This record gives sequence, structure tokens and C-alpha cells, in this order.
Amino acid sequence: MNFPPLKEQMALLMRGVLETVPEREFEKKLQKSIDTGTPLRIKLGVDPTAPDVHLGHTVVMRKLRQFQDFGHQVVLIVGDYTAMIGDPSGRNKTRPRLSHEQVMENAKEYQEQFFKIVKREQTEIRYNGEWFSSMSFEKITELMGSITVAQMLERKDFKSRYTNGQEISLHEFLYPLMQGYDSIVIKSDIEIGGTDQKFNVLRGRELQLLEGMEPQVGLFMPILLGTDGEQKMSKSIGNYVGLNESADVMYHKIYNIADNLAESWFELLTDKSKDEITDLLNGDILAAKKTLALNIVSEYHSEQAANIAAEKEKAVHGGNIDWENLSNLPGDTVIKDIEDKGDYTNLDILDLTGAFSSRGEARRMLANNGVKINGKIVTNANETLDRNIIKNRCFVQIGKRKFFVLKFR
Repeated sequence: MNFPPLKEQMALLMRGVLETVPEREFEKKLQKSIDTGTPLRIKLGVDPTAPDVHLGHTVVMRKLRQFQDFGHQVVLIVGDYTAMIGDPSGRNKTRPRLSHEQVMENAKEYQEQFFKIVKREQTEIRYNGEWFSSMSFEKITELMGSITVAQMLERKDFKSRYTNGQEISLHEFLYPLMQGYDSIVIKSDIEIGGTDQKFNVLRGRELQLLEGMEPQVGLFMPILLGTDGEQKMSKSIGNYVGLNESADVMYHKIYNIADNLAESWFELLTDKSKDEITDLLNGDILAAKKTLALNIVSEYHSEQAANIAAEKEKAVHGGNIDWENLSNLPGDTVIKDIEDKGDYTNLDILDLTGAFSSRGEARRMLANNGVKINGKIVTNANETLDRNIIKNRCFVQIGKRKFFVLKFR
């Protein structure tokens, strides 16, 4: 097989990569692949502990697709056995254990979203239950004998839990060894993961060396910050953009991300060149985020759907809401049926949305001009709403990203 020159491959494959371990071996593997005409085997291991994929997951998926576009082979390890333990990376407590049935059900949905990005025909899918379900106790003890407790406690999350007196279950120590053993079975050349996977990926190198194999190289991608610009994208935190969300919801979330995220999102989630990104960011930031949102929504829906979502977002920001028919609402608007108990103050309305942990927090948002009710900024917590105006329903906007419709009955 004919592969593009090393320089061409390196230019794209190193885009967005924070670290390669070891770096010189990565170049050597690529050159050997070119010289022999043999595709590299690129490993990604996933534990389908949940069925949903968000943009944070796509950072490594897009890197896999780049390898495929150069002719290399992706090997997706579906961790039907590792998922029953749960990856301890970045955790401060033991994960709840899932049943095998739960994991397999999640895996079906995960794969459908995975192949929105990665080419199915250039992907080998393996379940690590193929080898772990029949592994002998002798082999398990041999595997555990390849690493010491002291080495395990060098790992930041384990060390922190141990120091703080938090429990560490013995089965959690098995996780990095199991992930490493996957690399032996599928003869991995390159393993891709987020920076939080470094400990696990390096175990794969060590175990391959013990087996007399040429060890894999680790490619580590940055962790994508969520829409809040502060924490790792996570569905549990609520700062995520899901691949299965509607076009207008996806557009709304991306267009309203914190400004400081735009550069990294362009680099990790689009094919824009560095020069294009620089030009966009040197201009109007809202125009840049519109381009970002159009680009991403077009990829997962269509260009037409992206343009319709952009027009809807423009209407919302312009205050062009049809209050009579409640049209032009963002797709992630929360609609609640409320038992009508008479007059409501602005503060009562905010209570009914459930968006605040306390009335004091709601008062502060009002005081900071962060609340619109029926399209108008309100600041007086004790002001009573005009029931003739709201007509048994009320539209509430809190900040830039939270929308509610309260229907009184």
C-alpha cells in the first residue's frame, strides 16, 4: 500500500496532540509503515458505561479518522469487561459496577455515534470479553505480578485517595493491567487517549515489552473543556454538547460557549487551518463562534439544518419570540406545567424554574440583570407579574443559555 510522505502525515497527525510517548518512536513507526506498505494498527479503548457521545469524546475520534484517511487501520476495543470495573482515572471513589447486559446495551448506541466520524470499513471492532472471559487464574496472577503496589500508588488519583484515607478496591488495580493487555492481544502500534489515560496507555507499552513485542506509542490529546469554559465536558455536569442533540440545541450551545474556548474548539473539533482560525479570532468573536457552530452542526446534521438553527438563534437573541404561539424557542427550552396558585413575583417565577439552589442565588441573578421574563430584563424580586400579559404561560431566560416555559393550569 502506498502511504503519503512522512512529513505530510506528521503535519496533520500531530495537530492538537499534547504529547507523544516516546516521540521519536512515533516517527519511526510511520516511516516503517511507509517503507513496508503496512498500515499501522491504531487502538482506541472505550468503556460504554453510558450510551451518549458528546463533543469531548470526538477529539480522539477525529484523530482516528485522520489516521484512516492516510490508510491506517483503527482497532476499537469495546471494553465489555473493563467497563464492569470502570476506569478509575480522575475518580476520587470507586465507580459503581455495571452488569454485562447494561454495558452491551450501551455499546450498541455508542457505536452508531462513533461511526458518524470514524470509517466503519476501516475499523476492526473487538470486545475484550473475547479474552478476559476465558482467562485462567494463573494468567491473572501473572498479569498482576507485572506491577507493584508502589507503582500503582504513583498514579495521581490512587495516591490522592490513599493519602486521604479513601477506599481503593483491589479490582480497580486490575483496570490499567487489563487495558494494557488489550494492546498485546490486538498488536497495537499506536494507542490514542486523553491526557488522563497516560498511566493506562503506558502499561500497554510495558506489557508488550515483557511479551517481546515492539511496544506501542501513546498519543495523548487534550481534555476538551465544556461549554462553561472551566471543567471537562461532562453530561453529569451539564456542560456538554451531545452528538444526538437536535441541530438547534447543538448550535445554541456552541454559539454561546465562553469566548476563551473558541480557539481550542476550532483546533480540536474542525478542519480549519491555523491561519483560518487566527483570522477568525482576530475579528469579531461572535462571528467566529457562529462559524464554529455552523461548521460543527453541518458535520453532524446538514448545512441546511445548521443555517436554520443559526436563524433561530438570531431570532432568540434579537428578542423576536412569538409569545402567543411560543415559536422561535431554543430547542433545549425546559417546559414545565405549573399548578396555578394565584399571583407570582419575579422571585417566585425563578423558584418555579428550579434553576437555582437558593432564593438568595436567584436574587443575585436578578440584581445583576441576568434574568428576562417574557423578553424583558427584570430586576425587582418582589414585583408581581401582570397575569393579563403572561396569559397563563411565562417565558424565562436566565443568563445566555437557560430557557424555560412555565405553563399555568
